[in-house]
Amino acid sequence: MRRDTTIQLLAAGLLGLMLVGSGVLATQISASAGRNRLGYTDEPTEGAPIEVAAGIAMGAFRGIFVNLLWMRANDLKESGRYYEANELSRAITKLEPRFPQVWVFHAWNMAYNISVATHTFPERWRWVQAGISLLRDEGIPTNPNDLLLHKELAYLFLHKIQGYMDDANGYYKRQLAVEWQVNLGPPPTLDAATLDRASATKAYADWLAPIVEAPDTLDGVYARAPAARDLVALLRDHFRITPDAALLSVYEANRAVRNSGQHEYLIAHMKDRNKEMAALCADPAMKPAWDALLPFVRKRVLIDGYHMEPDRMLRYTQRFGPLDWRHPAAHGLYWAVRGTENAITRVEDRNRLDYDFTNADRVVMHALQELWRSGELYFDFMSEVYNPDRQDIFYMTLPSPYFVETYGEVLASLRDRSRFDVDSRPFSVYSAGYENFLIEATRFFYRRGQFKLAEKYYHQAAVYPHANQNDPDRARRFSKPLADFVYDESPVDEYTRPAIAVQEVMGALQGAYVRGLMVGNEDEFRRQFEFAKQAHLYFMTKQRNISNMNPEMSRMDLMPADFRLLAARVFAELIGTLDPDHAETLYDNAPEDLKRYGYLRIKERFKPTFDELAKEGGRTFDQVFPEPPGMDAFLVEMRQLEAADAAARAPAIQAR
Repeated sequence: MRRDTTIQLLAAGLLGLMLVGSGVLATQISASAGRNRLGYTDEPTEGAPIEVAAGIAMGAFRGIFVNLLWMRANDLKESGRYYEANELSRAITKLEPRFPQVWVFHAWNMAYNISVATHTFPERWRWVQAGISLLRDEGIPTNPNDLLLHKELAYLFLHKIQGYMDDANGYYKRQLAVEWQVNLGPPPTLDAATLDRASATKAYADWLAPIVEAPDTLDGVYARAPAARDLVALLRDHFRITPDAALLSVYEANRAVRNSGQHEYLIAHMKDRNKEMAALCADPAMKPAWDALLPFVRKRVLIDGYHMEPDRMLRYTQRFGPLDWRHPAAHGLYWAVRGTENAITRVEDRNRLDYDFTNADRVVMHALQELWRSGELYFDFMSEVYNPDRQDIFYMTLPSPYFVETYGEVLASLRDRSRFDVDSRPFSVYSAGYENFLIEATRFFYRRGQFKLAEKYYHQAAVYPHANQNDPDRARRFSKPLADFVYDESPVDEYTRPAIAVQEVMGALQGAYVRGLMVGNEDEFRRQFEFAKQAHLYFMTKQRNISNMNPEMSRMDLMPADFRLLAARVFAELIGTLDPDHAETLYDNAPEDLKRYGYLRIKERFKPTFDELAKEGGRTFDQVFPEPPGMDAFLVEMRQLEAADAAARAPAIQAR
């Protein structure tokens, strides 16, 4: 009896200890689940697939059931039944919303597998958008601190849209540019006063600041600008437009018309209701109301529609440089950096290996590299406004020197976090990448005629303290004069790489115009111009991957196939960024054909200014920039070139 009592007392004591321990652990687990938003779906929602209800009904056996669904979804994908795999993986996201791999599988299937199984570029774009939206609008909000989801979303922007592997990549780029010019409005124009990195970054930060500072509610807008109440009422009652993304689309279309040199013609051919809307958008009396309402609408669209944080967008702009959000790499950078920032707060020694910061950081560097290579973006928004079915919108990117310093600064900080890139190793991926980056920058600035900058980056590459030690020829390579180094480091094979070809051609054209024409050095102009022409010709003849959907279009064409058209566009965009005095000098020194190339852009940019100055006795626009002879014939020729270029780029479209 005494023995049984002892056993019972020991069992009771052990039970009490277990209850206390389980209470402590349950509290900790509950707190951790709350902090990390961990949980499962316990109730079927309306419209959910039957698998969700079945899985919930299985209770503790749900894990086994989900594993079977996973195997089934993978079998469907492997057999090419992408749509069925898509539906099944959607069911798995409902059953296990905290399982990152299922979101990645589902998004990848839509953006890559299903998209290429469609027949037109618009169809492809809808599936790519669906994959992006799944991660951005569902997966990440459900798992806000998951690094994998952020990295995969960033990779979609950088590989699927900014990359060249998909035949439709050019169409994706143009559609993204249109979408984000509507969301944020046109970015600032960088002119002679904002050519340095700090000034350019401030201009872009000032562009975003009104959105960040906008009220969170319409009542806040009305309190700030009472006239906005009447504007919203007019939009709703008369135009049937609510203050949301649709309003931004209408407003930006009218802004484009208003800023066009053909605005009078375009307005005259509008329907009456559209004319009324155009007048409302341009009414000076309504400007305070618009200035209060639009930032609010943009803020709500970013937060509610895109699950992006305007204050974070502003902070990243101030940190990295003038981010043009119409560019895919800007979004790749945003999501990759956001992922690392959110995940790093959860890292401890015991779980450090669970976080793949190495690959996430490399996505960050890849995004910065793309911004350096092509971060300055120009495209024809008006074509989208008046010809939404056209798929040949003009789109051109130039290297953005503002991100050269950014790349070096960020790489230095990421090296400190990487366990694979330490000086004790003879080879480091970061070191190799940075050295190649510095060589590219050296070549670019040399071609551009900015020899001091070229010398600066050549020296940085030569004395880089973390340089890899596996190249026995390194000391000799970096002991040459700058001109010899640039020549030796510019092998012909490099010009088969799209990004390198663009850098070299654009750098040489800009050098021809700035270091040649601007200072009256005709020899320098001819040398750089001829180099750009030959590099362009080599790329176009040797490395044009023909699209499967249109044999006339190359998926890797980042430049017009006709060099005359490219030279015209670069000259026009360059002269449009200058102050009047430098623009006049460049114009005066340019050959007649280049004058014709740039005349319309100059007229659009400077005529209003000179018209005002002429009222006070200053020179007229026509006196400063006389129209070059032969403009009528030239415009006919340019229209033919544009049409030929558009025909070469336009994808095959199914008969409607």
